Amino acid sequence: MSLITQVKRIPKFYRGNAACPGCPIPRELDILIEELGEKTVLVVPASCSTVILGDTSGMPSTVPVVHSAFAASAAIASGIVRALRMRGDKDAIVTVWAGDGATGDIGFATLSGAAERNEDILYVCYDNEAYMNTGIQRSSLTPKGAWTTTTPEGKREFKKPLPFIMAEHKIPYVATASIAYPFDYQAKVRKAKQIHGFRYIHLLSPCPPGWRFDSSLTIEIAKLAVETGVWPLFEIENGEFRLTSVSKTLLDKKNRKPVIEYLKLQGRFSKLTEEQTKEIQESIDEMWEQIKEMVKK
Repeated sequence: MSLITQVKRIPKFYRGNAACPGCPIPRELDILIEELGEKTVLVVPASCSTVILGDTSGMPSTVPVVHSAFAASAAIASGIVRALRMRGDKDAIVTVWAGDGATGDIGFATLSGAAERNEDILYVCYDNEAYMNTGIQRSSLTPKGAWTTTTPEGKREFKKPLPFIMAEHKIPYVATASIAYPFDYQAKVRKAKQIHGFRYIHLLSPCPPGWRFDSSLTIEIAKLAVETGVWPLFEIENGEFRLTSVSKTLLDKKNRKPVIEYLKLQGRFSKLTEEQTKEIQESIDEMWEQIKEMVKK
């Protein structure tokens, strides 16, 4: 008789939900809830996740969910955590789970306000780089050159560097993560759970219909985002910056793959010219020069 027994994981976010094929959000939420535990309250503004979470007749989440107006999630989370603390509940983890539009655009005022007050909440931005749920309109976090329905010739502006903007709020913890590196993401959620005050995790979430790639390529594209240096994995804890996971090896440019390896798999970049691709590559190299300076400090 074999002594090897199979470890059975109990899902924290049930499958059979309304996510698109290849969407990483269910797995991202699975890891988040698994690490934060049962005393988690999710606050979710209007987004893809609102649809995926369903309604009272079939919700896949195993923890309570508060659906909020687009702009209000950080303010609502602030109120919930203060009410819980006043009732003596010191353990509940109130967590905003929001897309890039609700974070970088419509909800930025309440996000910035909550960070400035150092509210005791965790804010996770799952960044699929456009308003995917309402028809793939551009957001301030859509990358330069990307097609969306409101940028048919490609976005003209660069992506807003939101993790660095959040770091300027002097909050205790800021991190980036990727579903292609689940242990790195898991460790950052675990660390954020232990920290008091405002914590911010920015998670790149490739979107097959919005980025126009085959649904089987989600993890490969998420991995290439990191390997080409487009998406550096790092954390800033009490002002101290450090690279994490494979990004620690990418300070030297020769270790990074050319950005074209990442761009060519996505239909949203199919109209890029050689000159535009070169400009994107140069912007990535410039960002890594800035990262080098941050690592030295």
